[in-house]
Amino acid sequence: MSEFVQYLVNGLTIGAFLALIALGYSMIYGVVRLINFAHGDVFMIGAFAGFGTLTVLGSTGGMALPAVLAAVVVGALTTGLVGTGIARAAYVPLLSSPRLALLIAAIGVSLALEEGVKVLTDARFESYPHALDGGRILSGAVQVTWGQLVLVVLSVALMAALWLFVTRTVTGTAMRALAMDRDAARLQGIDVERLILATFFIGSLLAGAAGVMYGLYYVQISFGMGFLIGLRAFTAAVLGGIGNLPGTMAAGVCIGLVQSFSAGYVSSRWTDVVIFGLLIAVLALRPTGLFGERVVERA
Repeated sequence: MSEFVQYLVNGLTIGAFLALIALGYSMIYGVVRLINFAHGDVFMIGAFAGFGTLTVLGSTGGMALPAVLAAVVVGALTTGLVGTGIARAAYVPLLSSPRLALLIAAIGVSLALEEGVKVLTDARFESYPHALDGGRILSGAVQVTWGQLVLVVLSVALMAALWLFVTRTVTGTAMRALAMDRDAARLQGIDVERLILATFFIGSLLAGAAGVMYGLYYVQISFGMGFLIGLRAFTAAVLGGIGNLPGTMAAGVCIGLVQSFSAGYVSSRWTDVVIFGLLIAVLALRPTGLFGERVVERA
């Protein structure tokens, strides 16, 4: 029983930052109908930005919550700006082009970002400072650290802030209108291009925050980390019904739990087999994902 609870705690922690990445995939697909393959690499850049911040601040031991918060803010803002710049330079000019052109552009941006960071870092693995080794809440058969609690609370706070923004603000309402029908939104006087850039900024911001959390949890980052984590987060977005934000949040946590339980009860070598096998099974039975899709498909 203690093993089950431990895997549950670990899965919730992993699922918390997977959900943040998945929300970016879901938001961008909702307004542009683009599977942004570069999103995982944006997440990777956030991890490196947070690593640089923690290195400069000298957070090398103990509970250093201010440094961690600073790293999350810097990582999130960095990726927000990077994501907006990518959208402005590579995606917005192609909005009226066939979707295949957007898809190819996304793949090209992904490779450019990954190879760029590979060159800049000499393909080294970097070790994150142990900034969240602040002791344990539970230290018996089930171990829960203060660091895990901080990561989960941060993720939940960011998801709640996103939900309030999308449902309670004029800009959020305009985003939802844009997701339903771009032409109708434009006729209503909505600045479509500005909203698309805002969506990329918010989605990339969440990915950057998740990148810092990933580094704090796994304590190791590299230029290639965005590929697999990005695929897992994309799986969560699809399972949740891509374009459906509450469904994406729930599916992100579910994927984290699947990852933890499969690694614990089967083997970590089978984790991706289980996750992507689940994706195939769900899509075969329910193509719109577990929670359906709320946005309307455009021609």
